[in-house]
Amino acid sequence: MTARIRTRARRGRDADPTADAPAGAALPTRGLRFLLARRRVLLRLTAWSVLETGQTFLIGYGPARALDEGFLRGRADVGLVWLAVTGLGVLLGAYGTARVYAAVAALVEPLRDRLVERVVTRGVRAGDAGSLSGLTQQVEIARDTFAGLVMVSRSFVFTAAGALAGLFTLAPPLVLVVGPPLAVGMALFAATLRPLARRQEAFLVADEALAGELGTVCPGLRDITATGAEAHIAAGTGERVEAELRAARALAHWGVLRVASLTIGGQLPIVLLLAAGPWLLSHGVTTGALVGALAYVTQSLLPALRNLIHGLGTSGSRLTVVLRRLAGTDTGTARPPDTGPGPSGATADHGTPPPALSLASVTFAYGPASAPVVKDLDLTLPPGAHLAVVGPSGAGKSTLTALVAGLLTPSRGTVRVGGHPVPGPEAAAARVLIPQEAYVFSGTLAENLAYLRPGPVPGEELLAAAEAIGLAPLAERLGGLDARVDPATLSAGERQLVALTRAYLSYAPLALLDEATCHLDPGTEERAERAFAARPGGTLVVVAHRISSARRAGRVLVMDGRSTAYGSHEELMRSSGLYRDLVGSWTPAPARRESEPALALRDAYRVDAVAGPGLAGDGRHVVAHRPVGQVQAPGDLRDGGSLGREG
Repeated sequence: MTARIRTRARRGRDADPTADAPAGAALPTRGLRFLLARRRVLLRLTAWSVLETGQTFLIGYGPARALDEGFLRGRADVGLVWLAVTGLGVLLGAYGTARVYAAVAALVEPLRDRLVERVVTRGVRAGDAGSLSGLTQQVEIARDTFAGLVMVSRSFVFTAAGALAGLFTLAPPLVLVVGPPLAVGMALFAATLRPLARRQEAFLVADEALAGELGTVCPGLRDITATGAEAHIAAGTGERVEAELRAARALAHWGVLRVASLTIGGQLPIVLLLAAGPWLLSHGVTTGALVGALAYVTQSLLPALRNLIHGLGTSGSRLTVVLRRLAGTDTGTARPPDTGPGPSGATADHGTPPPALSLASVTFAYGPASAPVVKDLDLTLPPGAHLAVVGPSGAGKSTLTALVAGLLTPSRGTVRVGGHPVPGPEAAAARVLIPQEAYVFSGTLAENLAYLRPGPVPGEELLAAAEAIGLAPLAERLGGLDARVDPATLSAGERQLVALTRAYLSYAPLALLDEATCHLDPGTEERAERAFAARPGGTLVVVAHRISSARRAGRVLVMDGRSTAYGSHEELMRSSGLYRDLVGSWTPAPARRESEPALALRDAYRVDAVAGPGLAGDGRHVVAHRPVGQVQAPGDLRDGGSLGREG
C-alpha cells in the first residue's frame, strides 16, 4: 500500500507541470518535464505534421511546375496534372491536420486533468475561495490556450520548413530574398515575448483589482452617499482606474512592436519579391518559380506567422499568468504548524504560545442590507481547549466555523488561528474543517484516511486512528485498509467516520466539527469527540448536535445572531435563558403511557412539538437542530432515514 502511494505520487510529479516545486521554479522547466513525459505523443504529432507539411510544399511547387512545364509551354495536360498533384497534396494535408487534432488532444487533456486535480485538492483541503473560479474558468482557459499554442507553434514550424524547402527547390536565390526579413521579424518578435508577458500580467492584475474595487463599491453606493464618502471612494476607485490605464498603455506600446515584427517577417518579403522580380528573372529564376514563391509567402508563411504572433503574443502570456496562479504553493497541504517565532507574530512575547483561536470584534452579514449573522464577536481559545457552539438554526454557528476556516471573510474584525491571520496559508495549515456532509472519494480506505497528510502514513498509525475514532469495525467489514471504497455504498454515518478519522490524522491542531457527527449514534459521537479532545496540543470546536456534546465541552458558546453567551454548562444554565430553552428542547419529555406519544400540557389540539421516548426510531435521544421548540430524530449508522421511515 505504501509503495503504491509513493509510486503514484512520483508519477504525478513527473507528469505534472504544476507539481509542487520551489516558489521560484520556472514554468518553462516544469513544462519541459511535462512534454518529455509524453514523448510518444510528441512523436505522433510530429509525424502527422510532416504529412501536413507536404501540402505546404506543393502549394507553391505545384503551380510553379504547372506554369513552367505546362501552361507556358502550351502543354495544358501537364499543367493540369501538376495542379491535380497539388490538389492531392491538399487532401493528404487535410487528413494529416485531422490526425494532428487527435494528437493535440492526447497532449492537452492530461494537462487539464492535472490542473483540475490540483484545484480540487486545494479547494477540499484549504477551502480556497478561488477554487470554483479556478475549476470553471482558469483551468479551461489553460487547456484551450495551451491547445491553441501547440497548434499555432507547430503549424508555423512545419509550414516555414515546408515553404523554405519549396523555395530552395524552385530556386535558391528566392531563399535569399524571403529568408532574411523572415528571420529579422522572428527575432524581433522573440525579443518582445518576455516584456509583453509581464505587461499582460500587470494589465490582468490591474483589471482584477479594479473589478474587485467596483464589486465592493457598487452594492454600497447608497451607504456611500448617505455618509458623504463620495470623494474618498472616488479617489480610491480613480487610482484603480489610472493603474489599469497605465498598464493598458504599456501593453499597447509593446503591441506595436508585435505588429512591426509581422510586417517585417510576413509582408516585407512580398514587396521584396515584386521589387526584385526583374533581377530574379534575369538570373535564372523562372516565371513559375516567382509565382510559386509569392504563393509560399502569401498562402503559407504570412498566415502562419500572423497566427503565431497573435497566438503566442497574447494567449501565451495569458497562459503563463493562469499557470502561475494554478501552480502556486498549495495552501491546503496539511503540514506540521510552525510553532517557532516569526514575523507573523505566531509566538507571543516572552515565549508564550499564541491562542489556538482568537476572534476580535468579528462581524459578518450575507449582504450589505442584511442583518449581521455574527456581530462584534470576541473569542479567545487557548491550545487544548474544547468549545461547543450551540444555538437555534440560523443563529450563525456554521457561519462561525466558515469564518474560522477562511471560507468567509468578516465584514469587520479579525480572525487568527495559531497566531496567524485568516485567510492565509499558515492559518489554513493549522486548522481542519469537517462539515456535516462528509467527503469520501473512490480509492482505498488508506488513501482516504491519509489524504490530508503530505506523505505516506504508516499502517499502524492509520489503524490506531481508526480505533480511536471508532472506524475500526467499518474498516474490518470493508476488508482492511487496502480495501477499495465505493462512496455510494456507505451510509452517511460511515462517511462521517471516514472524514473524522482523516481529520484526526492531519497535522492541523485546530479541529472544527460543524455537525460532523449528526449521523452517528450518541456513543460513537462521544468516542469521536473525546478522541479529538485528547489529541496532544489539539483544540476542538464542535457545533453541538446533542446536549451531551455541550456537557462534554469545557466551555460553551451560545449564539442567536444578536448576542452571545459564553461559559460552562452550569454557568449558562444559571445565566442564559436561551441556553436553558435549548437544553429543554434537547431533553425528551416523559411519556405518560407507552401506547401513545407524549402530549404537551394544555394542548387543545393534542399535538406536541417534543417527541417522547418510546416512539419508533427515537433512539432515546432528540436532536436540537432547528429553532427552539422544533426537534427531529436523527438517524445513526444503521438507519439514516427520517422518523417517518424508521421502525
